[in-house]
Amino acid sequence: MGLNLDDKKAVVAEVSAQVANAQTIAVAEYRGIEVGDLTVLRAKAREAGVYLRVLKNTLVRRAIAETPFAGLSDQLTGPLIYGISEDPVSAAKVLNDFAKGNDKLVLKAGSYAGKTLDKAGVQALASIPSREELLAALLGVMQAPVSGFACAMAALAKKREEEAAA
Repeated sequence: MGLNLDDKKAVVAEVSAQVANAQTIAVAEYRGIEVGDLTVLRAKAREAGVYLRVLKNTLVRRAIAETPFAGLSDQLTGPLIYGISEDPVSAAKVLNDFAKGNDKLVLKAGSYAGKTLDKAGVQALASIPSREELLAALLGVMQAPVSGFACAMAALAKKREEEAAA
């Protein structure tokens, strides 16, 4: 059953609200994917904080008009699932990781920072470490000198104790 005008306006408003806060939109074709697999994909998206939804392309075109994502309108054909995220890489990463394990989900396009991305661009964006991964790596780099100094001091203290005992 189709959507009536009020339902369509509600969907456009909901997507517009998501797009207003988004940094990235990733789009994939889901033709032939099974419901169980789609449920798994939605769960992964929820965990990553990605708004993931199957939408009518015409409604998405209306929602992204006059936004930095407007260039994506030309790519919106066929049965598409949309991943929208505030994190620059989350949407691309969720769809790309799922597409690696399921050949029926085909990355199609995306948009980041006002630039339209093709399939290779979305895959490149997905390969960038997430903010949390970068912060963890930075913390590890910052802790390395301190922990190394602490280990050296402990070894020196142990050596002196052994010399004093001998």
